Amino acid sequence: MASDRIIIRGAREHNLRNIDLEIPRDQLVVITGLSGSGKSSLAFDTIYAEGQRRYVESLSAYARQFLEQMEKPDVDSIEGLSPAISIEQKTTSKNPRSTVGTVTEIYDYLRVLFARIGVPHCPSCGQVISAQTVQQMVDRVATLPVGTKLLILAPVIRGRKGEYKKLFFDLRRQGYARVRVNGQQRELIEEIDLDKNKKHTIEVVVDRLIVRETLGNRLADSLETSLRLADGVVQVETLDGQGFVFSERLACARCGISFPEVSPRMFSFNSPYGACPECGGIGTRYELDPELLVPDPRKALKQGALAPWAGRESVYFKETLQVLAKRHRFSLDTPWEKLPRKTRDLVLHGEPAGGFEGALKVLDRRYKETLSEETRLEIERFMSLRDCPACKGSRLRPEALGVKIAGRSIADVVRLTIKGAAAFFEGLRLSEREATIARRVLKEIRERLGFMTNVGLDYLTLDRAAATLAGGEGQRIRLATQIGSSLVGVLYILDEPSIGLHQRDNRRLLETLKRLRDLGNTVLVATRKPSDPPTMSSTWGRGPASWGATWSRWGPPTRSWPTPPR
Repeated sequence: MASDRIIIRGAREHNLRNIDLEIPRDQLVVITGLSGSGKSSLAFDTIYAEGQRRYVESLSAYARQFLEQMEKPDVDSIEGLSPAISIEQKTTSKNPRSTVGTVTEIYDYLRVLFARIGVPHCPSCGQVISAQTVQQMVDRVATLPVGTKLLILAPVIRGRKGEYKKLFFDLRRQGYARVRVNGQQRELIEEIDLDKNKKHTIEVVVDRLIVRETLGNRLADSLETSLRLADGVVQVETLDGQGFVFSERLACARCGISFPEVSPRMFSFNSPYGACPECGGIGTRYELDPELLVPDPRKALKQGALAPWAGRESVYFKETLQVLAKRHRFSLDTPWEKLPRKTRDLVLHGEPAGGFEGALKVLDRRYKETLSEETRLEIERFMSLRDCPACKGSRLRPEALGVKIAGRSIADVVRLTIKGAAAFFEGLRLSEREATIARRVLKEIRERLGFMTNVGLDYLTLDRAAATLAGGEGQRIRLATQIGSSLVGVLYILDEPSIGLHQRDNRRLLETLKRLRDLGNTVLVATRKPSDPPTMSSTWGRGPASWGATWSRWGPPTRSWPTPPR
């Protein structure tokens, strides 16, 4: 019956010569043959292309305009085709923000786990953060100089989309006069129109105060009002921009540091609420490299040891170096490598007391201030990619790194290999309450780590950039992700999934493919050489061997193969 087979008639795509064949459904089928024998033409350019084309055509006209429409392959007919997913030999993502953890969605579950059972620690002193009382908040504000003008704000909306017409109406009815919308103060009596498709931050101006010795009761009342409005959070700001965020739930009594709401977005380096403010969540940034500034340390400063100024007439910089040399008693004719370390640091990093910025700061300022793209490109020659000095490559804010499970932050966990992370979560000991909260999340994390191990990728770390993965690694990550999705009735087409695998891992990969088949899917693998001896093989097609493809089938021999075309 056609329902248990994929029937292809007259396939002529690329080097296929009018091929007719039938492929059993819900089986693991392998196409193998020499290069140019038509494996990819049949698997990807014919079967996958037609499956994708039919799926896109089944959608509405509105949805189709956002999807790439594939051309109809050169084939007479294909029957019994399921929705197709291609897992090819290509890098998973070129996005610098994509990591192994984000691509496999393991990081998404880690964010939820740390938000629900993580224990906040002060990023300054390392002490466990506890709830903060109103009196502690008052005491902290009272340390400000007398006469300081304050704004007591209740952050009712933080970075969420919407128009909030009803919110403004309710606030006005409750007697509030002002709000601060996206940093700008607005009167509630005026009409406030917000774009519902953009994120907004809305803070209610609860009170405006001046710090005095007798301020206690009024300040406490205003803080309590703000806490009720903003679900336990209050913001106190001075006119010069200094601010405090207090929380009824999380604050360090020793350092006075308060935590924002601990939510999954706090651990996202793609969100402004979680990303390191210095590097924007990238984890690295380009910085001027002293070694690139002085490529030949055998040269003296007078001979052009500093490459950016070599061969250029910069009278001001030359005179500055002469004054510096005279003041600190060193010679501009001495080779750079023979100058004392203190002198080299002086030239590179400057002398603030003497009014000299230093070569690094001069170039950095010029790079930030120039409007010339040519100048930027010239200075970038002397830059190297380095870990962000603020987050040390972790990509996250200090508050996010302060939330820990079993003494480890989320950055510590993603630095582990897949194998190490699996061992960490298997040995994790939680209280009864924590175990109840985290049960389903931990189940997903452990399963997905297991899928990664089964496809031979247990040596990768979860924070490994996706752009640095080899083609075979990226393909097996996508394979592990598809197993985790547990789709049924899908046609999976893979391109040489065993490339780059050690022989001992081939059996684990084969078991993974069989598991994908056992879920109720058809798995089609194009490869140069099968890992296991085929139960049956034949070369189909007319003419030379390069026109056809050798077929193998792994699975119980309960069905007979169709007769090759004549």
